[in-house]
Amino acid sequence: MMKGLRKLSLLIGLIAVSRGALSAEGPSISGILDSKVSLAPGAGDADACSFGIEEYANLRMQTKIRDNAVFYAAFNLIAVAGSSAKSALEFSGLNSTGLLSTPFVGGENYAAAMELERLYVRVNSDYADVDIGLMRLAFGYGQVFGPSDFLSPRNPLFPDARPRGILGASAAFYPGDTKLLGFGAAPKDPLNSKGEGFLFGLLGEHHWDMLSLQGLYGFETPRRESAYGIHRIGLSVKVDWEAGVFADGLYTYNHEAGSDIDGLAVSIGVDYSFYDGKWYVLAEYLFSGAASGTSRQEALTGFSNRNYLYGMIRYSFTDYTNAALACLAGFDDISFAPILTLNHELFQGLTLSLSGQIPLDRDLFTGSGERGELGPVPPEQTQGKYALITLKARLRF
Repeated sequence: MMKGLRKLSLLIGLIAVSRGALSAEGPSISGILDSKVSLAPGAGDADACSFGIEEYANLRMQTKIRDNAVFYAAFNLIAVAGSSAKSALEFSGLNSTGLLSTPFVGGENYAAAMELERLYVRVNSDYADVDIGLMRLAFGYGQVFGPSDFLSPRNPLFPDARPRGILGASAAFYPGDTKLLGFGAAPKDPLNSKGEGFLFGLLGEHHWDMLSLQGLYGFETPRRESAYGIHRIGLSVKVDWEAGVFADGLYTYNHEAGSDIDGLAVSIGVDYSFYDGKWYVLAEYLFSGAASGTSRQEALTGFSNRNYLYGMIRYSFTDYTNAALACLAGFDDISFAPILTLNHELFQGLTLSLSGQIPLDRDLFTGSGERGELGPVPPEQTQGKYALITLKARLRF
């Protein structure tokens, strides 16, 4: 771990030393620091109560290279103890897909990790931008599920999680109010040297006064699970009236899996604020086919059932204090994950939050033994729990 920190310090130092050759401006550094304590009453045979401590920092830096390019880099630094450390050490190394995940190292009373999140350069001109490196490519207007955002899928149970980047390149062109984007990404398996699963595609986006429209096509070259390759077609629409209405969909075609409804993932949602912004509501429905990009067959952050609904209502007591109640519900197995959060901005840049999450399913009420996807984690797993209470301080700088 110390070697990794020394490498990070050396990299930051090299960037700072070379800034004179790169630009008249020095590199700008920003980021967030989260200090979090969690408490989880146990479920079944799990511990009666478990706690976890986490210190997480996301550091971002950028520097101009004259007037034609910008260099970006971002790192995640993590230190955990208690139940958080136990989970981190158990799942570091190889994850359930057989791919490498972030390795954690055990310290005196903590486990720690360092992760490279972004590392890319943008070359810009009056008509085009070219990005090359480890970066984030976001697609679609979905606010919660985002089916067409298939390169770095999101999970509404972890809204603060930063989507992982992809190693690739993109070129964007801007004729008028239209955006045309070509992109390519390396295979998901970083140890694949044959080019199987290489992905490339095209995206088009146009904005009117109240309407935005985006369409994309992506092709993934043949690999073991898809001898003929995988085609993806996405469409996303956003309408800004008094309320915002949006729809986001992606159709995934794999010759081996067929071309029926299982390849479709689509979400439809609406958000609205009223009483001078004191109240804000958001609702989004997701249909996820078994062979779609949001299913567990495609991403660990996906969903194993078909029908989901997310709802959230937030009330602002003052400009600095608000409370929000959110709930993700799975209709197929009757499971719910309600989350209540209270936020207070102590001063500009520092926010305190207290949240409580209670996973629910039909087994909790009927004792049927049929556990739902969003319900309490089975007690034979390390993190078996009936609830999760979290206190967090977030510092932005």
